[in-house]
Amino acid sequence: MAVALPEPETELTASEARRLQLRAQGLLGADGRRGGVPAVLDRLGAVQLDTISVLARSHELVPYARLGAVGRDVVEDAYWGGGRTFEYWAHAASILPVADWPHFAFRRRAYRARGQRWHRVDKAVLDEVRVRLAAEGPLTTRELGGAKAGADWWQWSDHKIAIEWLLDTGEAVCVERRGWRRVYDLAERAIPAELLADDPDDDACLTRLVGHAGRALGVATRADLADYYRVRGEQVTRVIEATGLVPVRVAGWPAPAWADPDALASPPRGRHATTLLSPFDSLVWDRARASRVFGFDHRLEAYVKKADRVHGYFVMPLLAGGRLIGRVDPAREGRTLVARQVSFEPHAATPARIEESRDALNRALNDAAAWVGCDDVRIERIAD
Repeated sequence: MAVALPEPETELTASEARRLQLRAQGLLGADGRRGGVPAVLDRLGAVQLDTISVLARSHELVPYARLGAVGRDVVEDAYWGGGRTFEYWAHAASILPVADWPHFAFRRRAYRARGQRWHRVDKAVLDEVRVRLAAEGPLTTRELGGAKAGADWWQWSDHKIAIEWLLDTGEAVCVERRGWRRVYDLAERAIPAELLADDPDDDACLTRLVGHAGRALGVATRADLADYYRVRGEQVTRVIEATGLVPVRVAGWPAPAWADPDALASPPRGRHATTLLSPFDSLVWDRARASRVFGFDHRLEAYVKKADRVHGYFVMPLLAGGRLIGRVDPAREGRTLVARQVSFEPHAATPARIEESRDALNRALNDAAAWVGCDDVRIERIAD
């Protein structure tokens, strides 16, 4: 049976919705630069991890886009120092504030109910891993017995299967990345006792996460809210009223939307960020939303055959003036940052805008070069 939707409390233009998201994501105005890296993580709720590193890893690029040339050691310490975070499945594998540990109980319970994720778990190995972690932890998979039983990525060893199952179900926690390997410890040792004891029911978990998604997006459809932490649409529907988000209508959006009432209370103002974004940045990680909000068709081509790539390997969206104006495929050659290909969006490449767009590109490239220790920039190709 269809659920009756409440009447919208206000109507927003598409431009207003776009600016609400930019401010909510810390990319418009001064608020996004206050509080450093911990505040960025608290604002976004999740920073996605990925193995690819070109200029830097994605979790480093996210605070860089909002804070500028913050030291990379400062970024790593904010993520992994002092027990302030944990890694778990959110939008994907993500760094999360440790305060949100209780609110992923619904996902841990779901894994336990399923009994496995991808592989059958060997109970004897599971018990062995528990004993090893208790006696010797924190430990990497290599220290526990190795990650792979074969050459292919899905051929996990029994020890890798066991420790990932303990991670999924909440007995173990990833407390840091060391050489890009997860470092695991027992949750009872790594998570503060008051958070470990807090066990909210599924609806309480979802209310918290859907509400946070709404505040991190500013204004969002049901599908947007579901995608942020990868929950189901019907779960969003079940808790949306309890989140405190208010129904709104956005001109040109085909679906109903909800907004953060605090965001609606004051119009977004301030300076727009000019920066290169990680392709896994939460501003663009939802491709359908990026197309609707920015008119930007975002696609990561790293996993596409080289001959079939249109824009390049690790394409970074170029943000300027509150719009996504193009794409850059970067690389490093010694101390030179190379833009192998630049592709401007049609609206940014008109005769009236092209000089402004090139200025934004040069600023973004030079800022990024200085941040990663390069002292020269070379643009190889600007696509027609």
